[in-house]
Amino acid sequence: MNNLTDSGQSARQFIIADDHPLFRNALRLSIQQAFPDASIFEASDMQTLQQCVAEHPDCDLLLLDLHMPGAHGFSGLIFLNGQYPQLPVMVVSANEKPEIMCRAIDYGACGFLPKSAPVDQIAEALRQSLEGEIWLPPAVAERYQAGGDPGEDTEVIDVIATLTPQQFRVATMLAEGLLNKQIAYEMQVTEATVKAHLTALFRKLNVNSRTQAVLALGSLDVEAPGQFAPPARPEPKPVN
Repeated sequence: MNNLTDSGQSARQFIIADDHPLFRNALRLSIQQAFPDASIFEASDMQTLQQCVAEHPDCDLLLLDLHMPGAHGFSGLIFLNGQYPQLPVMVVSANEKPEIMCRAIDYGACGFLPKSAPVDQIAEALRQSLEGEIWLPPAVAERYQAGGDPGEDTEVIDVIATLTPQQFRVATMLAEGLLNKQIAYEMQVTEATVKAHLTALFRKLNVNSRTQAVLALGSLDVEAPGQFAPPARPEPKPVN
C-alpha cells in the first residue's frame, strides 16, 4: 500500500536501476528535490531489478540505465515492458545520440533522460512521464515528431518480451558469447537445463544455431551492426 502525503494523495514511488552507486545517489537526490515524499528503491543489475519490481509492483516510474548489467543492448527495456506492462520505464544514459534516444522510445520507453541533464530538466522529465507523456530532450523531441519505426527487428522484440526470466538470462549470456558450461555455472543449473532454455529460445527466434541466435539478438545492440557503421575503406591497390 502506498504512503500518503499530507494532501491525502499517494506518494510517488520510483525505482532507480543503475550499476553506478554515485549516479544512483545523484538521481535519488534529484528525485527527492522534486518529490520530497517519494519512496525510492534501487537496483544494480537486472536480477536485483526484477526482484525489486516484484516487491514493489505499484511503482510509478522505473529509471533504467541503458547499459544495465544482465541485459544486452535494448533487451532489458523490451523484457521489462513485456513482463511489467503497467510500469512506465524511462531510459537513463550517457549516450546522447538522437537515434539511440528515438530507438528507446520505439522499444517502449516513456522517455529518455541524458545523464548530463540538469536538475530542473530531470524534474520536468519526471513530471511529464508521470502524467503519461513521452519525454525527450527538446531538440530530439522535434526530430521524433514524425514517429518511429522499430524496423526489421520487430520479431525479435516480440520474442524478448515473451521470454521467462530464466530464458532472458540465457539469451543475455548467449549474446555475450558465453558457452553452455559457463552459462550453467553462472545460473547454478545443469548444462541440460541450459540446453533446454536454448532450445526454447531458438524455437521462439525461429533459428537453428547459436550463431543465428546471436545475430538476431545483435539487432538489439545499442548500435546494431551496420546501422551506424563508418564508411568502408577502399581496397588497397596491389603493388606491382
